[in-house]
Amino acid sequence: MPLTLLADLAGLVLPSPCAGCAAERVPLRYGMCAGCVALLEALRPFRTAPTPPPPDLPRCVAVGTYQGPLRGALLAYKERGRHRLARPLGMLLAAAVAELAPRGRPVTLITVPSTAAAMRERGGDHLARLAGQAVRRLRGAGWDAGVVRPLRALPRPDSASLSAAERRAAAESSLRIRSTLIGFRRRATPPGGTLVVVDDIVTTGATLAAVTRRLREADMQVTGAAVLAATRLRRAARGSFS
Repeated sequence: MPLTLLADLAGLVLPSPCAGCAAERVPLRYGMCAGCVALLEALRPFRTAPTPPPPDLPRCVAVGTYQGPLRGALLAYKERGRHRLARPLGMLLAAAVAELAPRGRPVTLITVPSTAAAMRERGGDHLARLAGQAVRRLRGAGWDAGVVRPLRALPRPDSASLSAAERRAAAESSLRIRSTLIGFRRRATPPGGTLVVVDDIVTTGATLAAVTRRLREADMQVTGAAVLAATRLRRAARGSFS
């Protein structure tokens, strides 16, 4: 019996609460109630940056602020194993990528890497799943899109107690270019192509800036970063993306 069918049958016996608002015993669509789905569908990508932005932070576009149904869905997806949310969240991520990637040009998504420990705890690479769904959405809308993973992440200390400068240092020291990078640059950066780093949440911007620097060392020029959520303490500037 397919695993997806088993999951659906389990939901009939032990219904899960809505991932967005935690409402119980309500009809769900990909794990969310109709009200939360409507709120997510109403989100529009916007330009965002921390204050002050770290050096080398690329242009960053977020789908929404880290609150409400978006926060609930992200937590359920990352921490509670509700992997069916990858599809709707990936579709939202595609909308942020589209703000950075001109039509008619190839676009390559580069995922911020997770440590091996994080992937074990989350049942796999949560960003790779999101990026895969985003690529499907972009291709369906006419983009020549793909995803690559040129970076790997080493363990690093918990950033909660670190200063902004210490977070930047920890993020950069934990990133490594994969040893299998030979020939990658030609495939990842076709003439006129666009490189977009994707992550789930931007807080201080330290990780996105560190990824951008590492890629630049490998002669890969990042156009921008697309994330699902920006923390509420970040400064958002809605308007032009130029």
